Amino acid sequence: MGDILVITEHLKDEFQDITFEMLGKAKELTGISGGQCVAVTFGSMHGKADELGTADSVISIGGSDDYNPESYAAAVQSLIREKSPSLIMVGFTSMGMDIASSVATALDIPAVSYCANINVSGSEFSCTSSMYGGKMNVVTHVEGPVLAMVLAGSYNAETGRVSGSPDVESFSADFGSGNVRFKQLIEPEDADVDITQSNILVAVGRGIGSKDDIEIAEELAEVLDADLACSRPLVDAGWMSKSRQVGKSGLKVKPKVYIALGISGAPEHIEGMKSASTIIAINTDKNAPIFDVADYGMTEDLFDIVEELVEELE
Repeated sequence: MGDILVITEHLKDEFQDITFEMLGKAKELTGISGGQCVAVTFGSMHGKADELGTADSVISIGGSDDYNPESYAAAVQSLIREKSPSLIMVGFTSMGMDIASSVATALDIPAVSYCANINVSGSEFSCTSSMYGGKMNVVTHVEGPVLAMVLAGSYNAETGRVSGSPDVESFSADFGSGNVRFKQLIEPEDADVDITQSNILVAVGRGIGSKDDIEIAEELAEVLDADLACSRPLVDAGWMSKSRQVGKSGLKVKPKVYIALGISGAPEHIEGMKSASTIIAINTDKNAPIFDVADYGMTEDLFDIVEELVEELE
């Protein structure tokens, strides 16, 4: 069995949590199959190799700190051709999807998306893809080399967040000469509320039904002295602002209490709230994935429950 390459992600000079999630899993897999767990960094991020202590070694392929999909993908292609790993792990993120599609096509290797778990037996990898908000799991058995696109939130980032002094190897990669140029990083404007600092959050999902019905969640938040949050579908529908979105494409929160109203619990959402001290879920679907992480759950109509809660608390 060859090595496992973990393609790290960074933003504003910081490694993202998905990097440490993948490192922890890669280390587990190499402990079973042999080979090395190798972290791949871009730009000057090799200077923070001490944060990648889970890895047996680090490969720095240089380039710019500013993400460029064409140049990063070309560099990863060069590295894979040179090192011939058995498994390449990238995040199922905007960056990971950019890289994975072009690399897999150029090198004619299989790519498995939505990976929530990866196992290995001999030279074969079993990749479990969590689809349709976690309602369907598809297991793909494939011989290496394979490119696995890992769902953020599938593993505990703390497992891979280990300090150390791994050896750092510089790799002269071909960054190509594409047409994409980085111009600037545009960050969102300051929000009316910072839900990452909230002690109590009342979060609303698609199960709320309509924009007008959000009012009942606002009443609960008011009596609890809590802030209102939501899942992505409500932002996409224009019902609530992006500043209140919890999840992979929103914000990560860690309140003392997280009350999920009508939220199914897609992996992308769970990534953003699974660290809450206490999670309370109300959803009529008894098979909703949110119940897998909830401390308390009810399969009753959320409107009936919230109305009774508000009356009792008042």
